[in-house]
Amino acid sequence: MADLPKGSKKLLNAWAFYDWANSVYPLVISSAVFPIFYEALFSDRNHYISVFGFSVKNSALISFVTAFAFLVVALISPLLSGISDYVGNKKAFMKFFCYLGALSCVGLYWFSLENIYISLLFYFLGLIGFWGSLVFYNSYLPDIAFVEQQDEISAKGYSYGYIGSVILLIVNLAMIMMPDIFGITGTKGEAAMKAMRYSFIMVGIWWIIFSQYAYYYLPKGSRNAERKVTKALVFNGFRELKKVWHLLEKNNNLKKYLVSFFVYSMAVQTVMLIATYFGAQEIAWASKSESTTGLIICILLIQLVAIVGAIFTSKASEKFGNIPTLIVINCFWVLLCAAAYFITLPIHFYIMAGLVGLVMGGIQALSRSTYSKLLPETEDTASFFSFFDVSEKIGIVIGMLVYGIIDQITGSPRFAIVFLGVFFITGVILLKRVPKNKVLNQ
Repeated sequence: MADLPKGSKKLLNAWAFYDWANSVYPLVISSAVFPIFYEALFSDRNHYISVFGFSVKNSALISFVTAFAFLVVALISPLLSGISDYVGNKKAFMKFFCYLGALSCVGLYWFSLENIYISLLFYFLGLIGFWGSLVFYNSYLPDIAFVEQQDEISAKGYSYGYIGSVILLIVNLAMIMMPDIFGITGTKGEAAMKAMRYSFIMVGIWWIIFSQYAYYYLPKGSRNAERKVTKALVFNGFRELKKVWHLLEKNNNLKKYLVSFFVYSMAVQTVMLIATYFGAQEIAWASKSESTTGLIICILLIQLVAIVGAIFTSKASEKFGNIPTLIVINCFWVLLCAAAYFITLPIHFYIMAGLVGLVMGGIQALSRSTYSKLLPETEDTASFFSFFDVSEKIGIVIGMLVYGIIDQITGSPRFAIVFLGVFFITGVILLKRVPKNKVLNQ
């Protein structure tokens, strides 16, 4: 396929469509079906399991595994992105992590407590695949879109992702609630668990199939096809990182923004990753079936409201500027973390889900496009975006570890959620220190 010109509508839509393909992972696996499936496995174990000789709470265990996966991504993504920029084949790297993540989702079909180590390995590799592919996906943004297009197309990508993932989740919800219609046999509980396992396979297939449209139109990478992979290339990756670090030192706006993003992203991603576990353990559902239905409905509500939130935030940033809008969103997150400590009833959780959705899509889309706007003129976009992704991943590592430790010690995630509010408060303070400039329309 011939390269489409930068700013081309078809190219922008193809890029955004990868969100449609991969967003089924964070929704079905990270947020909705898998957490409910995982909780159900512990229904007769009082939430604890023996791993490596220690008795660990199930939600704390998944937090620690998640933190370790993000640490691995944070360590390898700068090297890989530097290599991809040098040889000009970021699409090949993006594909590798996409297929790794998708096939690992299929592997979750066999997840069991009897084989907990191999089961957690599939979960671990799924995380690496998804987040590893995002390093290269995000790095395409300044390559395919002009500055004035980036807020809108970033929000459009998230909107595509929310819509596509919601469609699959609705199908999965129908399978779980009405397994007979889909030919899934067994007792009500057994059939529901089978349906959840089938949904993991569907995620992997969906991800692979729909990503092909993006791969067809996205360019291979920078025009460095003549460069070959050699032993010295590994060291070149580190040299690229060193060069980017020096450029960051000279870009005060970008450096200060990255620090603020690092802090508040700790809380944003952690809240998103543990919301369903919190709802399953801390909300007084009338029955297990109501819990399953209620939690999935809440996740659907978050996704649908997030579409509106992403679009609204894009419009707000045009009028008030990126940084002021991010400050307001972070302040709203502080209030949500404080309120989470007191919620106990399903209606509370539904209301909280709607409010979280309103700011979840907005803060993700605007954070990505704000960073893209601050980048200097360069072809090494993957290396620059690796710093963005590393900041996010290390933040998640810290956030998940904090959550897991507090959850393990106290036996309740309520205190951990409140503590995450401190990260949002710090994020607001740091965002106020980002110098004003015309690019961010301040």
